[in-house]
Amino acid sequence: MLIFGIFSLFIEAESFKIATSSGVSNGTLKNRVIIWEDIPYAHPPIGELRWKAPRKIEQRSDTIQSKDNNFCIQRNSSFGGASSFSDDSVSGTEDCLYLDIFAPLKKSKALRPVMFWIHGGANTSGLKDLYDFSKLVRKNDVILVRINYRLGPFGWFNHPAIQDLQDGIDKTSNFGTLDIITALEWVNENIDQFGGNPNNITIFGESAGGHNVLSLLVSKKASGLFHKAISMSGYTESISPQNAYKQSKESFSSSHTSWEIVNRIISNKESQKKQDDYSNEEIRDLLLGMSAEEFFSYYFDRKNFEEIPLLTNDDIVIPNIGLREALSKEYYVNNVPTLIGSNRDEVKFWLAFSEYLVSVDYSASSSLFGLPKITIKDRDKYEAFNYYRSSAWKVRGVDEPLKYLENAGNKNLYSYRFDWDDQRRFIVANFKELFGATHALEIPLLAGDNALVGGPPVSNFIYPRGISKFYVSRNLMKFWTNFAKYGSPGNSTNGIEWRPYIDYDASKNSYMILDKKNNLKMSSNFTSLKELTKELYDDTRLNDLEKCVIAYQMFTFVGNDYYDENIINYPGTCSRKNSEQFIKENASTVEYDWLIFRNILEF
Repeated sequence: MLIFGIFSLFIEAESFKIATSSGVSNGTLKNRVIIWEDIPYAHPPIGELRWKAPRKIEQRSDTIQSKDNNFCIQRNSSFGGASSFSDDSVSGTEDCLYLDIFAPLKKSKALRPVMFWIHGGANTSGLKDLYDFSKLVRKNDVILVRINYRLGPFGWFNHPAIQDLQDGIDKTSNFGTLDIITALEWVNENIDQFGGNPNNITIFGESAGGHNVLSLLVSKKASGLFHKAISMSGYTESISPQNAYKQSKESFSSSHTSWEIVNRIISNKESQKKQDDYSNEEIRDLLLGMSAEEFFSYYFDRKNFEEIPLLTNDDIVIPNIGLREALSKEYYVNNVPTLIGSNRDEVKFWLAFSEYLVSVDYSASSSLFGLPKITIKDRDKYEAFNYYRSSAWKVRGVDEPLKYLENAGNKNLYSYRFDWDDQRRFIVANFKELFGATHALEIPLLAGDNALVGGPPVSNFIYPRGISKFYVSRNLMKFWTNFAKYGSPGNSTNGIEWRPYIDYDASKNSYMILDKKNNLKMSSNFTSLKELTKELYDDTRLNDLEKCVIAYQMFTFVGNDYYDENIINYPGTCSRKNSEQFIKENASTVEYDWLIFRNILEF
């Protein structure tokens, strides 16, 4: 025992130096996993490189230094990963194009499969460091890469003052997408030095990360850079460069087009001049001369998911027919084994923070030892909002992309719905009811890291210890790494076979229900937007306006705006304008003080 302890100390003190094209990276040992952190995969996109394609780093021999503030600039958020307790409104830096690599300590004669993680956060927030994948790597013998990429208006921005003054690939507005592609190129060139197989790379991501996975499936720039793909709770939204610049009709996103943003900047800088009075060169100089923090401040009033930065169909990175349509065309699709799924209660992540549906009571009569009581105002209404919108997410973000990919000739497809919801019921909140199988809940279980939802002790209520959590976590790790190794998820730990997806065939069990042991099974329970719309009309839990609001969100929330095409299937009468006004008027969010929960476990 003493000898083993001394040996462990020696190993932990050993330097794991690897020469890469970016310089020499010095790995560290943690929990029998070697981690190489903050490796630059491109030059910092600062100064004249702001809003340009990432520039590859030439061969370097200097030692790479770890960085404390290495994530891309973003608004502070409780869930995005940036500091939620800072007095500053933004965190991060433009110098953020870094990646980390995880590898098992145990040596292997063969190169290991590589899993390439793309974080979520609506393409406006998030960072590579949010999840620790050490357990996944150690238990399943894979190499894992996690990356940062440019976010928000620094990752996706389209304005003639930028694109019209640039050439070649720099004319794109999909800078964040190009960051991901450049990181993949770096991995292809260097990963064998870390024991990874450049001929077996699986891209996987959740939410915006899943969205970005789907975008790589249709990008010629990413062709040949990966061999399998997993999209978790992704979506297929993209718009024309023209609409990204200046939309012809008012919508949630129209107030944050690049034309409107530049208008605000000019109005603030020079009240006597208008945007049309400036040349493209003058506007470009103005934008490049602003600090990242100042420029980003013009987006602070963004409140809605509908206003996320959008991929543009620029015909450089993304086909001009759009992401959704390109997925159905064999010419565009990078045809690799693909796994796509969503969570049963996706939108409870947002409903749980809606003042229209949830209240927080700090009164002495309702609280326990000064802790607030979180209450759902109308449980039936809460569940109705969740059911229709989460089901629509599955249709638009899972079923439709799978159908398109099958039409494009991909026969190696798999699908799932994540249903696990064994959270604790506590006197201050029924977490099972409040969150259920919500958006992003599965990531910590997949990683073996319970970091989501404010960290401990809050995460202890969301992810309580027990056989149910252990079983689901083990299966998620097994399914995902099996897929990375072999191109199919294989069998669960108790022998349930995950069979391939078959297009919308109710007679076939085409997707896996991921849940505790007794509920894990293949399912054929499909629906459609048309069926959901008719079911919504007859739902007595909701008033007429609420039904119209839900219909609006079903047709616009996780994909392009198809309201006009689908509202005709609604038997009642709905006004788009009234629905949008309702959403604007009820956009207030519940402010949870998670610090208050630090003492919960003591009671």
